[in-house]
Amino acid sequence: MNVVAASRGGAGRIANLLRRLIVVLIVLAMLAAGVLFAVQNPQPVALDLLVIDLAPRSLALWLLATLALGGLLGLLASSIIILRLRGNLLLARRKLENCKVELDRLRVAGLKDGD
Repeated sequence: MNVVAASRGGAGRIANLLRRLIVVLIVLAMLAAGVLFAVQNPQPVALDLLVIDLAPRSLALWLLATLALGGLLGLLASSIIILRLRGNLLLARRKLENCKVELDRLRVAGLKDGD
C-alpha cells in the first residue's frame, strides 16, 4: 500500500512540474508575441473617446492597456458573482445544519414516545 502511495506522490510531483513548465512556456510565448507586436507597430495613434481626446501613443500601448483594463473588469465582475455564490452557499449550509438539529430532535422525541 505504501509503495502505491509513494508512486502516486512521485507521479503527482512530475505532473506539477510539467504543468508549471507548460505555464512558463506559454507566458514566455505570450511575452515574445507582445514584444514583437510592439516592435512591429511603433506608429502613434490618437484615441477619440467621444468626450475626451487622448494623446497619440503607440498602438501596442493602447492595445495592452485595453487588455489590462478588460482583464481587471472581468476579475471584478467574476468576484462579485463568486461572493454572491459563497453567500448563498453559507445560507444553504446554515439551513442544512438547522435541519439536522431538528431531525435529531425529532428522532429523540420519537424514541421517547415509542418507549
